[in-house]
Amino acid sequence: MTNTPKQETETENTENTEQKEPDQRRPRPTEVLREARAQLEELTGMAAESVSSFERTEDGWSLEVEVLELERVPDTMSLLSTYKVDLDPDGMLTGYKRIRRYERGRSDSGRR
Repeated sequence: MTNTPKQETETENTENTEQKEPDQRRPRPTEVLREARAQLEELTGMAAESVSSFERTEDGWSLEVEVLELERVPDTMSLLSTYKVDLDPDGMLTGYKRIRRYERGRSDSGRR
């Protein structure tokens, strides 16, 4: 049985939609960043100040998030931490780990 031109067009449209659908469900990087910060804040109870590193990995996403751990006066003495945050391809947090703790006013010594 041969397809009519209309059926062929409908088949092509269906195939194109199926090919594009997975990409459309994949979260955008800005959505991943927002969601990661929100999830980390909820789990730790601490404010995420910024994202200092962000990359796509084989398993999803990996971020480094700067978190305010202890607010002090003056602000330059506040304690901040860097957390490594791992997310699955959909942007859901799968794990986190504190990798550094420092005073806001201190610069990196070049070590981690």
